[in-house]
Amino acid sequence: MNLALWIVTGVLATVLLVSTSKMFVPREKMAAMGGHAAQWVLDFSPGALRAIGAVEILAVAGLILPAVLDIAPVLVPVTATCVALLFGAAAAMRLRRGERATIIGDLVYLGMAVFVAWGRFGPESFTG
Repeated sequence: MNLALWIVTGVLATVLLVSTSKMFVPREKMAAMGGHAAQWVLDFSPGALRAIGAVEILAVAGLILPAVLDIAPVLVPVTATCVALLFGAAAAMRLRRGERATIIGDLVYLGMAVFVAWGRFGPESFTG
């Protein structure tokens, strides 16, 4: 179980890290490169996209560093809960925009974050 939680955590951290490109790439370029699934960036200001990217960078750090450094490892499941909220908000935004076909990825990542939160709060807690 511990190995599965580490793998899922690593995948989530990688997805979030790749997703931080929204901090550096102009939103018009992202919308053009990503096709229909990336049109959502046009609904947000560049500052809002940078803020979302900053939250994602903090999420990457919160998912990995507390456990690796053994400093406040309870932050891992707390961060995973926050990541679940982030992907829940992303799914809600896609529903609002009528992008039902592109919501599947957000729901998969939401499920992965819930799994990490459940596993690290419960059966494979770092503090237990």
